[in-house]
Amino acid sequence: MVLAAGRGTRMGALTDDVPKPMLPVDGRPMLEHIVHRLQSAGIQEVLLVAGYRRESIMDHFGQPAFTGISFAVQETVNGTAAAVKLGRAFAADEPFLLTFGDILTGAENYRGIGERLLRDNAAAVVGVKFVDDPWQGAAVYADDAGVVSKIVEKPARGTSATHWNSAGLYAFAPGIFEEIDRVPKSERGEYEITTAIEQLIECRSRVCLFDMQGAWRDVGRPEDLTSAARVLAESENV
Repeated sequence: MVLAAGRGTRMGALTDDVPKPMLPVDGRPMLEHIVHRLQSAGIQEVLLVAGYRRESIMDHFGQPAFTGISFAVQETVNGTAAAVKLGRAFAADEPFLLTFGDILTGAENYRGIGERLLRDNAAAVVGVKFVDDPWQGAAVYADDAGVVSKIVEKPARGTSATHWNSAGLYAFAPGIFEEIDRVPKSERGEYEITTAIEQLIECRSRVCLFDMQGAWRDVGRPEDLTSAARVLAESENV
């Protein structure tokens, strides 16, 4: 499941006519690189959750060249948990991966996080990257065995006692939808997937972290598009 419903306001005028995931990187839409890497990891079915300028996503991936692609529409962009809820029928009581339309990484991370979910019989696995300070994302706290004890969304700079930053890739057992059903609206006015994961932790379900290796890039600003091309070159050539 790939969440691609937002506009990407930090991209400025670049997203006046297309959503951020459809911005070109190395000659192809960023979202196309993500789909190809998911498929090269052995994933045969991909759900794209579209919203802003959805027709550009649906027209592009509705072409015969793309197989195994389905769509859901998030009419109101009101949070990641609300977006994931749209994929309940798609998941069909099976484990699934979740990522975002602006996160680039190699296929080995898609394979690895799914394998950890099954190997550890976990309710959820959170992909993480080691950073100096996770203030720009979500700070993930875990023990030496990689079992997650806490996630703090957007912590203040310098307040985190962990170097693990949520990297925009998750694996879930189907029980996550029960947690999503009871997620309250956050202070930002959204229903957030991190809240659902926190609920799993609170009820002592097993949540693990996965240390993502190799190339990775969160493409948030116009200047990130240049480095994104380098990330693609460093990952497998798909």
